[in-house]
Amino acid sequence: MAGIGFELKKLFSRKGMIAVVRAYSYAAVVCAGPMLLGFFLLLASMFMADFAGTARHDRELLVTILTHTLLASLAVTSLFSMITTRFCADMIYEKKYSLLFPSFFGSIWMMLIIGGAGYGIFLHFSGVKLLYRVLSWVFFMVLIVVWTEINYLTMLKDFKSIVLAFSVAVAAALILGAAFIWVFRIEAVAALLSSVTIGYMIMMLWYFGIIYKSFPEGFGSSVRFLEWFDRIPQLGFVGFFVTLGLFGHLLIMWWFSSLSVQVEGLFYGAPTYDVPAIFAFFSILISTVNFTVSVETRFYPKYREYFSLFNDGGSIENIDEAEQNMLHVLSEELGYLALKQVFSTLVFIILGTIILPNLALGFNSEMLRIYRTLCVGYAFYAIGNCVMLISQYFSDLKGALIDTAVFALASNAATLLLALFCDSFYGVGFVVGGMLFCVVSCFNLFGYLKKLKYNVLSRQPMFSSVRRGPFTALADSLEPRALRIQEMRRKADEKSEMKRQNKGGGFADDEKK
Repeated sequence: MAGIGFELKKLFSRKGMIAVVRAYSYAAVVCAGPMLLGFFLLLASMFMADFAGTARHDRELLVTILTHTLLASLAVTSLFSMITTRFCADMIYEKKYSLLFPSFFGSIWMMLIIGGAGYGIFLHFSGVKLLYRVLSWVFFMVLIVVWTEINYLTMLKDFKSIVLAFSVAVAAALILGAAFIWVFRIEAVAALLSSVTIGYMIMMLWYFGIIYKSFPEGFGSSVRFLEWFDRIPQLGFVGFFVTLGLFGHLLIMWWFSSLSVQVEGLFYGAPTYDVPAIFAFFSILISTVNFTVSVETRFYPKYREYFSLFNDGGSIENIDEAEQNMLHVLSEELGYLALKQVFSTLVFIILGTIILPNLALGFNSEMLRIYRTLCVGYAFYAIGNCVMLISQYFSDLKGALIDTAVFALASNAATLLLALFCDSFYGVGFVVGGMLFCVVSCFNLFGYLKKLKYNVLSRQPMFSSVRRGPFTALADSLEPRALRIQEMRRKADEKSEMKRQNKGGGFADDEKK
């Protein structure tokens, strides 16, 4: 995240409204681009299928397949995303850049094996057409790669290429979808599944080109990052709990509520709940982008200045002053974040109440009530999530784990109870979970910061030690094999290069003769 902040600080230093809009646009695409693409293409597919006169059952099947695939891919990558991000941050700090690219490949192939097998089994027994199963599985695998690429792209500064790839992917998906339906006369579900998958494929290949161009080729085992599961196992659970709390209420509504609809086979949905949830989710984009821009460009320099005093022999007076400045900026930015999210939520509720019933989505009074309720829930989630991320800057991983566990448990438990016993309060369960997430995150963070020097200095272990576990043993066992393979490839490349040079020299000698 700090890498984004450094570059955005340059963008915001330029004068004029255009420069500000440009900087915020870059931040939005980098931080939420693929998620935005997913929801945008989901909505566009709904409109295109409706415009093409597709039967209601097929429209619902299309939306359900896309939604299941998006959520399944996010669930799998949530287990690895924070671990790989932390691993990359540590390797950059230690200047071990050659380990970044191998970890990228290692995390991808592990998730593709685990996720591909699991989702493949689900699709095999799903009861839908073979073509739909194949397209869904390919879409899932592409999404796994894209979500992983985003973790690594946050370390880069090539914003123009990232934005361009995003724009081309959106345009290609929409154009291909229209062409498949109205030119090639392919039935809507297969046509739109194919176009969305191709759109993400374009983004995947483009993002891979950016990463390949920017990172060194690397040397060493591609699973070395697994050691961080033993060192800081809390991060793996934090990522999973956030995803479970954020999307678990949708799954509960699909399976246990009176709004549940069996679309086809194992694909269930709750359109009366799902469509409002999609639009309500957009209300958190302002706080997400604001966190990246404001907190990273204002808070991080103060944070870095404070901790550098411990390493560079700063006096007690300087440390106290830097701490006060840092905490003052942090409290200001979190306050601005909360105000902006409240304003955004009110705007979305007011405008949504006016606009959504006029769209061809079948919004009724029940859907509008759920939409307004979920907007409030997402507001609490957005604030709590940003506070939880700040706690990780101070290495309060225990606090972050408690925050996210409370969120996941409360959100899903409350949603399940209401779905089973009180169907007139749908959406309130997620509000309860988001509210507790926000309260617990703030309580833990501010309690930690009250004893910041104690937590930074006195709570550290007396002697440095590295946790070893099964993941570390696995990485160690695979390391020699990886080094042997890479050494063999290096020698083969050197030999082929020498042959090429000798061959070229022979031609040169013939010309001289």
